[in-house]
Amino acid sequence: MSETTPAKPPSKDSAALETTDGQFDANLTLSAEFVRSVSWVIEVRDSDGFAALTHDLHPADMADLIGLLRDEDRLALIDMLGGALPSDVLAELDDDLRESVIEALHPQKVAEAISELETDDATFVLEDLDKEKQAEILAEVPLEDRLALRAALDCEEESAGRVMQREFFAAPSYWTVGQIIDRLRSTEELPDRFYEVFVVDPTNKPVGAVALSTLLKSQRTSVIGDLMSSRDLHAIPLTMDQEEVAYWFEQYNLISAPVVDEAGRLVGMITVDDVVEMVREETHEDMLALGGVEADTGLSDTVIATVRSRFSWLAINLTTAILASLVIALFGAAIEQIVALAILMPIVASMGGNAGTQTLTVAVRALATKDLTPANAARIVYREAQVGLLNGVIFAIIMGVLAGLWYFLSGWGAAPEAIRLGMVVGAAMTINLFAAGLAGILVPIGLQRAGADPAVSSAVFVTTVTDVVGFFVFLGLAAAILLPAA
Repeated sequence: MSETTPAKPPSKDSAALETTDGQFDANLTLSAEFVRSVSWVIEVRDSDGFAALTHDLHPADMADLIGLLRDEDRLALIDMLGGALPSDVLAELDDDLRESVIEALHPQKVAEAISELETDDATFVLEDLDKEKQAEILAEVPLEDRLALRAALDCEEESAGRVMQREFFAAPSYWTVGQIIDRLRSTEELPDRFYEVFVVDPTNKPVGAVALSTLLKSQRTSVIGDLMSSRDLHAIPLTMDQEEVAYWFEQYNLISAPVVDEAGRLVGMITVDDVVEMVREETHEDMLALGGVEADTGLSDTVIATVRSRFSWLAINLTTAILASLVIALFGAAIEQIVALAILMPIVASMGGNAGTQTLTVAVRALATKDLTPANAARIVYREAQVGLLNGVIFAIIMGVLAGLWYFLSGWGAAPEAIRLGMVVGAAMTINLFAAGLAGILVPIGLQRAGADPAVSSAVFVTTVTDVVGFFVFLGLAAAILLPAA
């Protein structure tokens, strides 16, 4: 994010302030020129100019724009808007930005915005705030909405109860299509977007669902119990983890699904747009975790917060690097006598690390999508071991020949020594890539069975295995084979 003063547009009355041309660049993201124009109208407190520039922006694009502004411009914008933001924009803000924006808003304005949102979006806005801030905002929310939000916030994080919306439409099985349509037209207490009417029994337990398209194509006298489908009804428990929810939607091609409490009673619903957000969030977390970065880290964090979030895994990596260095120290005498070993050993370790990362990435993703299960784990482990061994043999031949030729042509040793060095490099490459393939698949499987998140913990263990095995095998073989002949 640039900290320089934005360039002033040609004039306040220019086309930049009157049209939306140039809002987006070739990558369909907000253009730098557009952001500079918005920054300028904010600096001069030109609310009319801001409205002209942004009046047709989608709430998601408006949220992106707020994220691209400098901190001082963001605060000035909120002040210019009367200490409030539209509710749909508030719901679209990035997680790492939303808390700081809400801190700048008046609690009553936040409460008004939240009251306009459905419960899932309102919960999404509130969930990352501290308890004191949540209580301050909820105190301004109408009682009925406050009770619904407190119930949602009391559910476990990343559970179905936390992400569901409590607005839905349900009817008993004896209602007719005409009755349902008339009720839909007469009530205002409906979700903004829904795709099915849930059919419930006298105890409010879902027994089936009827798609809105089926309702529209049916006669008014048709009984909904005759139209409903129970085979495709997949009631989601309130406590189900959102990863499981996303799996059900993908596995059974769901558009929406009812959420039930411990007694099986209908309490909410989850729709496919919620699942898209879940998948994005889980993918985001896994990508950051594989890199040793905390999931709540974002581009809007301060330098100190970012350093703190990355320090722990860097400290762990330092420990594993020291372990690898201790292995190298065991063979210090060999390296002193054959300097070429110091040049070649990073290649062996690096190839193992890359191979392990490839296998690890595939394994973590397969575990998340449930493509890798106990039923096929043995077969997949055997497959990855074969892949590692075959890659090891191929690159052993390539690197063994190159290392031997380089050693001989550089004049560091005679042909027999160069051949033995090539054999050592090739053998070490084969063993390390085989170990990398096994570690890349076995480590995440083992961590998952131990109850740990394989995306968070696997990388450091796999890297340690490939470094330690690579250095130990290469230097150990070199000491055993090359030193007697050196």
